[in-house]
Amino acid sequence: MVFPLIITTIEAAFAFFLLYRTGALTRFRHIAVSAALICTAFLIRYLFLPVETADYQDFLTRWVAWFSENGGFSALKNPIGNYNIPYLYCLAAFSYLPAKDLYLIKALSEFFDIILAYSVCSIVSLFHKNSWIRIGAFSLVLLWPTVLLNGAYWGQCDSIYTALALLGIYCALSDKPVRSMICIALSFSFKLQAVFIMPVWAVFLFCGIIKWKHIPVFPLTYVITVLPAVLAGRPFIDTITLYFNQMDSIGTGLNYNSPSVFSFWDHKSPPADPSVLTNLGIALAFVFMAAVLFICFLYRKKLTAKHILLAAAVLATGIPFLLPRMHDRYFFPADVLTLCLAFIVPETAPCPVLTVFASFLAYYAYLNMRYLLVMKYGAFALILSLILLIAAFIVMLRQAKSSGPARLEKYS
Repeated sequence: MVFPLIITTIEAAFAFFLLYRTGALTRFRHIAVSAALICTAFLIRYLFLPVETADYQDFLTRWVAWFSENGGFSALKNPIGNYNIPYLYCLAAFSYLPAKDLYLIKALSEFFDIILAYSVCSIVSLFHKNSWIRIGAFSLVLLWPTVLLNGAYWGQCDSIYTALALLGIYCALSDKPVRSMICIALSFSFKLQAVFIMPVWAVFLFCGIIKWKHIPVFPLTYVITVLPAVLAGRPFIDTITLYFNQMDSIGTGLNYNSPSVFSFWDHKSPPADPSVLTNLGIALAFVFMAAVLFICFLYRKKLTAKHILLAAAVLATGIPFLLPRMHDRYFFPADVLTLCLAFIVPETAPCPVLTVFASFLAYYAYLNMRYLLVMKYGAFALILSLILLIAAFIVMLRQAKSSGPARLEKYS
């Protein structure tokens, strides 16, 4: 365990460095408390590192071994696994290293846990100058149950696309539109589930934060991410249409350990024709997204940064809740966005607790192969969270209606 200890120590030091760069550590007591919290977060990660889950044994380690046996990066010309190209670059790189791939896979996710905490802290910093609030936001992300379990325990990579998406939101709110488009393109290039957050870029467009001239940055960035695989011999069309080819890999069931609306359906008695409910769920998710965007468009001249973050949280929670075929980890962006929002709009403070409760039920169901509680309890929690988020969104919009000219000031 010497190598994992070295990796964990380096990452803990990097986390402390990024928190320091935010300007939150202005006094000794800030430094002491932050160091204690970060050390705790990475001690837990260190203890989780040896854990091997079925996903690692059945897929991830086999993919790394396949790259090792087939020439590393040159093997990118062949299809392998059901992840998009950028994550496969990482697995190919790991195949060259003498360290145990389990530690490298988890270290990658833990690195993006830090970027995720930094992104949340940076967004919160736009609204609060108080050091304790910013330290709390950074540290709580690192200690949040599903953030800990997703990467350090399970070896999954949901922190990567979520961190990049939230960093993109921060860049947009900080008047850096090109960087924002690069971030969301990178997020999407790592994982399709970035689409749960991506609609908020339409809101940025409505408000004039993102302009039409910035839109080409997205496809250009995406194409650049797949070029190494193309140079290795993989057909260009295959790389840019990979997600369409992977649609069947998510399964044909209505629900997979997810606290979505389909958890109310008895999984032991599936419908004779699930396609009807599948199509209905897709249609409802689309209508839900369109309704949120339409409301934002109507109020586009009066939206504040808080409105935009509320819209992002509503979308990240509501879209996967209504969609069929959702898996246990697909509420990861909602877990983090609602946590971020609680520091900015205190009225939504119950939402991250409700959301992480729902997600934790899904994690527990998968990792232990049995249920702590029936999954529909998680769905009830998400419904309540959505009600609170939408209520806060509506109340703030009504206030904006009589608040005068449009504004995007961040500090409350």
